[in-house]
Amino acid sequence: MNAWLWLLVASGFEILGVAGFVRLSHGRRLSGAVITVGAFSAGLTCLHIAMADLPMAVAYGVFTGFGTLGSTALGILFWGDSARPARLAWIAGLVIAVLGLKLSL
Repeated sequence: MNAWLWLLVASGFEILGVAGFVRLSHGRRLSGAVITVGAFSAGLTCLHIAMADLPMAVAYGVFTGFGTLGSTALGILFWGDSARPARLAWIAGLVIAVLGLKLSL
């Protein structure tokens, strides 16, 4: 599998891990813990595989960038997090930075 695909899968697990944290914070301790530990473990494993072909700074930057973007989107869509224009502008800046990392290789 392509390193960039592994990185996208890793980011998806990062987002799922954050959703597990939300479950933990809402009192669903067992399911939240299982989701959090499982998703973060899978995400870091996929990141490890991607880093075999990508520079560490690029791989980790993209991993955390997409994880932040996805977690922010989930928070806005499902948990009532703020969608103020300034916040969305900073998220857009993050997307531009991640694209810049990919294009700089």
